[in-house]
Amino acid sequence: MAFARVGDSIYFHGAAANRTLKALTSGIESCVTVTLLDGLVLARSAFHHSMNYRSVMLFGTAVRVNDPDEKLSAVLAILDHLVPGRSEDARPPSPSELRATQVVRFAIEDGSAKVREGGPIEEAEDLGLGVWAGELPIELVTMAPVPDEAMADGVGMPSYVARYRIRRVARVPGD
Repeated sequence: MAFARVGDSIYFHGAAANRTLKALTSGIESCVTVTLLDGLVLARSAFHHSMNYRSVMLFGTAVRVNDPDEKLSAVLAILDHLVPGRSEDARPPSPSELRATQVVRFAIEDGSAKVREGGPIEEAEDLGLGVWAGELPIELVTMAPVPDEAMADGVGMPSYVARYRIRRVARVPGD
């Protein structure tokens, strides 16, 4: 789900009838997690296979955002979290689009982060097995932008799109 952090809150948005967001705003304490998978860890034994990752777990309580100004600001913050600078160019949501959108503010009350990196942790007696073991790094990269076929003539690519790059590569020992 797309989100943005603003201060000590996380904003989410979805359809007005989104059941997950409705449940989140029911007043219960909640947990939100975000995990980035960096690689698969292959061990000699099935038991010791794992994953390398970065993860954050946030605890708090969510409320539905009803104030139109806060709602608009949150939607634009989410847009800029996805692609910094995009809210300057994109048409803002119309009043009817905002009414069709549920925005939730999740106040962060506590949190924790966890990182797992490195190779397999093996039993000493398994180290001599003739089984390949190691890391299979996974990366997320941005590809070349693909313009919409229905775009009006003469519309140039914004610099923030041309420069936009994600390259998230797991750190592999020895690299």
